[in-house]
Formats: sequence, structure tokens, C-alpha cells
Amino acid sequence: MIQVRRVEKKEDWKQFIELPWSIYGKDPFWVPPLQIAVKDSLDVDKNPFFKHAYMLPLLAFNGTRLVGRAIGVIDDAHNKFHSEQTVFFGFFESIDDQDVADALLGEIAKWGKSRSMTTLRGPVNPSTNHECGLLVDGFQDSPTVMTTYNPPYYGKLLEKWGLTKSKDLLSYNIDSRTGKFSDRLLAHAEKLKEAGSVTFRPVRMNEYEKEVDRILEIYNDAWEKNWGFVPMTPEEFRHMAKDMKMILDPELLLIAEVRGEPAAFALALPDVNQVFKKVPSGKLLPVGLFQLLWNLKGPGKKKTMNRCRVLTLGIKKKFQTIGIGPVLYLEYLKRGPANGYPVGEASWILEDNIPMNKALEHMCGKRTKVHRIYDKTL
Repeated sequence: MIQVRRVEKKEDWKQFIELPWSIYGKDPFWVPPLQIAVKDSLDVDKNPFFKHAYMLPLLAFNGTRLVGRAIGVIDDAHNKFHSEQTVFFGFFESIDDQDVADALLGEIAKWGKSRSMTTLRGPVNPSTNHECGLLVDGFQDSPTVMTTYNPPYYGKLLEKWGLTKSKDLLSYNIDSRTGKFSDRLLAHAEKLKEAGSVTFRPVRMNEYEKEVDRILEIYNDAWEKNWGFVPMTPEEFRHMAKDMKMILDPELLLIAEVRGEPAAFALALPDVNQVFKKVPSGKLLPVGLFQLLWNLKGPGKKKTMNRCRVLTLGIKKKFQTIGIGPVLYLEYLKRGPANGYPVGEASWILEDNIPMNKALEHMCGKRTKVHRIYDKTL
């Protein structure tokens, strides 16, 4: 019989964080997370997300054997912004046993219903502003930075419990070494540049905090109407920006200006997951930190990382009709290879974002992965 208990003690958290190593074993495509990063993301005192959200962290046991984990999350900011009563689930891991998934999801649903929630949605880790979605297609490649990976049987477990598709998030691979890009798109980019109305520049690292505030203004304005979007507080955004600064390549964080006014931004990150695979324990001590720095900043960098991930792109509403978005992607087609990243992944693109999906296809983007968000009415 499966028993589920709340994570409370230090030893419980240790088991929660270390469980994936027993689930994935020698899966060649799994990328071990840095344990300290998982711990910090779930630390209610460190992560400002938890100033407007609260969680139920759970472990599942079969006798004395740990067989699963998950968290339930109620985000007051999301529910207020969308006029919903939604409880989320995330950080889901389970052996291939329906009873384990049923017990974990059932406990979260029960917890949500006791707090007047009417919908269960996920997986999100711990929100749609972080890692989210269950991989349902594209298992023959390792996940890029800040994307999820899971065994193929997870979809079966969730769907058999009663969850159904809410939205698919698509990923495209663009290889500058083999792709031939749309002449129409290239002509549009040149037209914008020749008119002098749109200019592009990398982030100014010597005034990073001010740049972060400029990007936050664009982000919250641009994404307001997007599915699942929740405005980030300045504290949340700066917290995330501080973490990203450690791995950021300034040439891959671009700001587009229209006649001098910040109008759009695009963020691509070096795929540090290619580095994290070099630290299979997920621990920085005793030797993990040296391995990490060697491959991130030292001589091993060029040998280890050859791709980046276009993580997010935002355009202020008043500039969304002049076609900046595809042109930002074209900028990456030039800047990525020049900075050692000939391959890029664009993700996640909402399945019903027709203009962006078409633009990526015109850039010879190859659809490689599908991540799915699930819902269930409680």
C-alpha cells in the first residue's frame, strides 16, 4: 500500500531532492540537476515566489522504499490575475506504478479542494514562470537549460489518473550550419534596419540592474494576454535575473529599441545542461564546482557547449505590429554562431501562437519536442 506524507524535516528534503537519481538511473538523456539549485527554488525563505504562493511538498513510500514525490502549489497571484481557483502540481517523479501517481495527485487534489480550488493543473516547477510541462514527444535528446525531461511513461500515469491536455508547448531546433532561411524574412529584417527605426544591442552588463528593470517593464507589458502568464513582481524578476547572471552570455540577451525607446527583448542562454552532465552527482563538492567552472568559464567551455536556448521574447504591445519578433530570431542566427553556438533551440512556443510557429518554420526550424500542461476539474 502506498503511503504519502508531507515533507517536513531536513532528512525529508534530502530524500525529496535525491529521488530522481533512483528514477533515471543510467538514462543517457537525463541531465542531473544541481541539488543546491533545486533546494533554493523550493526554499520559501529564499524564493520570492512564495510571498504570494504556498505549497504542499509530498513523498510517497511503498513500505520503507521511497517511490515518488510531488508538490502542490496554490499561487494567489495567478488565481487573482486569471480569476481562477487553480491548484498546481509540480516536481513530479514516480516509479512506473499507477498507485504511486494516484496517491500523490489524489492528495494534492484533496488539499486543493479543501481550499476551494476547482482545477488541478501541471506540471509546473513551481509556476509557469519557471520550468513547466511534461515531455510527451522528443525523448531522444537531452533537455536544454531550464526545460524538463521525464520518462515516457509519465504521460500514461497522469492521463490514467484523469488529467487531460490543456496546452502544448513546442520546441524547435535551428542549426545555422545547415539551415537556409526564408528570403522574405531576411528582406523584412533588412528593411527594418535600413529604415533606421529598429536597432538591436546586447545587454549592458555595467548597468545590469537598470537593464533588468527595463526588461521587466517590457516583459509584463508584452505577455499580459498570453495563456498562463502571471506578471512577476520586481523582487521575483530580479531574483531570477541574479541567478541567470552567473551563466549569461551578454551577446545573447538582446534589447530592441525603436527610435531609442526599449521596445522588445529576447533572452537566449548558453545550454549549461551540456555542462551539468559533467557533474553527474548534482553536487558541487568535493569536485563538482571545479568541473562546473572549467566547463562554464574555463578552457573546457568551447569543447562542452555548442548550443543555446532562446528562452523568452517580449515585445511591448504598441510595437507588436511591425514584425520585430522574427527579426530578433534572425539576430540570433548571426550572433549565436559568432559566439560559439551554431545550434539553438527555440522553446517553449505555445501551439496556438501561429505567427511565431510559422516564423520559426521559415527559419528552417525543426520541431523536436512537445511539452504538455495538463488540467483536471476537481
